[in-house]
Amino acid sequence: MLRIYDTRARQVEEIAPARAMRMYSCGPTVYRHAHVGNLRSQLLSDLIRRVLERQRVRMVVCQNITDVGHLADDTEAGGSGESGEDKVLVRARAEGRSARDLARYYEDSFKRDTAALNLRPPEHMPRASESIDLMIELIAKLTERGHAYALPDGSVYFDATSFPTYGEISGNRLDALRPDTTDPRKRFHADWALWKPSDGELSWDAPWGRGFPGWHIECSAMSLRYLGDRIDLHTAGIDLRFPHHEDERAQSNSAAGHEVVRHWVHGEHLLFDGRKMAKSTGNVVLLSDVTEAGLDPLAVRLAFLEHRYRQQLNLTWDTLRAADRTVRRWRARVAEWSESPSAPMAAEHVRRVESAFDDDLDTPAALRVLRELERDESVAPGAKFESFLHLDQVLGLDLAIEIGRPRGTVLPPGAAELLSERERAREAGDWAASDRLRDSLATMGVRVSDSPSGQVWE
Repeated sequence: MLRIYDTRARQVEEIAPARAMRMYSCGPTVYRHAHVGNLRSQLLSDLIRRVLERQRVRMVVCQNITDVGHLADDTEAGGSGESGEDKVLVRARAEGRSARDLARYYEDSFKRDTAALNLRPPEHMPRASESIDLMIELIAKLTERGHAYALPDGSVYFDATSFPTYGEISGNRLDALRPDTTDPRKRFHADWALWKPSDGELSWDAPWGRGFPGWHIECSAMSLRYLGDRIDLHTAGIDLRFPHHEDERAQSNSAAGHEVVRHWVHGEHLLFDGRKMAKSTGNVVLLSDVTEAGLDPLAVRLAFLEHRYRQQLNLTWDTLRAADRTVRRWRARVAEWSESPSAPMAAEHVRRVESAFDDDLDTPAALRVLRELERDESVAPGAKFESFLHLDQVLGLDLAIEIGRPRGTVLPPGAAELLSERERAREAGDWAASDRLRDSLATMGVRVSDSPSGQVWE
C-alpha cells in the first residue's frame, strides 16, 4: 500500500486502496518553455500513478493548461489578482503573436518535454480558455451561496471569511496575512478575484460584465468537472501550496459542501548549481539544453529519482552527466542479460525496491537496491534482466531500448563491470588503473574514449 506525505495532514498517510482513483495535477501556464525545475513537479504525479497502477488501481488523471488568467501577482500573499498583466498576454506582445498562437506553441513544447521524460499523459487535459463556461457557472454558485460577491465594475471576489478553515494546507491564517489595500471595496483584505473586468484579447461575456477569470477558480472548475467532487489526490510543486491551493480548496469545498480533495501532495523546489532557476540569474536549464549537451533526456528523470520528491534538489551538470552514464550502462547491461536464459526475478531485491516505492516514494533507496542487484554475482543474468524490466515500469528509464540492436552495440559479458570500475578510477584520479582498464576493454572489442561528459564506449 502506498504511503505518502499529506501536506494538509502534515504526516505520511496511507492511500486507501480502491479499484479506481482520481488525481488532479496542476499543469503549466503556457507563456514560456518549461524548465527542468517545472518538470520535476510533473514527475511527482507520474510516479504516484505508476506505483498505484502497479497495485492494479485504475487511475484517472486531469491536468490543466493555464492559457488565461494567471497574473503577475498571483503568487504573492493573498493571491488577489489585483495588479499586473496576464502572463500570456505580456509574452505574446513581446513575441509579436496572438495570445492563442503563443499558448499553443508553448503547450506543444510542454507536451514534447513530458513525453521525452516518459511522463504518462493524463486522461483529461482541459485548457482554461476553453472552460470559461465552467468557471462562470462555479462563480455564480459561489455567489448564490454567499461565498462570493460582485462589485459594480464587474469584479467578483471570494469572501475569504466565509471559509473558516482557510490555511490548513499552508498554515497561513487569514488574520495573519498582510493587508492588501489596492481595492478598498473588498470586504476583507485577503479576498481574492474570481472574475476581473476586461475587454482585451483574452476576455469573455459573463453575467457581471465582460472580463476574464482569476487563476485560482480555473483549477476548481476543471477539477470538479472532470473528476467530480471526490478527488483522491492533488499534486503540484510546493510553490503552489499558497495561495493557489488554499484558494482552490476554499472554492471547491464551498461549492461542494464538503472536503473535495482527500490528499494534497507537494514536491520540493529544484536548484541548479545552488541557485533558484531564474532568468535574472542566467541559470534556467531547459530539457532541450540537456539534449543539446549530448545527454539522454531520461538522465534528467534519473537525476530526479536520485532524490526524494519532497527534498530540495540541487541539480548540476555533473549530476546530469553521471545520471546519463548510469542510464546508458543499465541499458547495456539489460541488453547483455537478455541473451542469457530467462530466470525468475530476484524476489528479495524486487520486494525491497517496491517497498521503497511504497514508502513515500523513497526512490533513492530503490536505486540503491538496484545497484546492489546489478553487482550481485549470485543472481543469474536472466533474473537480473526480468527484475530490471519489471521495476522499470515505475522507473520509466526505457531500460529495454538496447535490446535487438545490431550486434556490436551491446557490451560483451563483463565489459560493463570494467567500465564501472574505470569510471571509479577516473573519479579517484587513479590514471594508471584507468589506462589499464581501457586496455583490458580494448582486448574485448570495446573502444573507450574520454569526453567532457565522461567516458564513451563503442
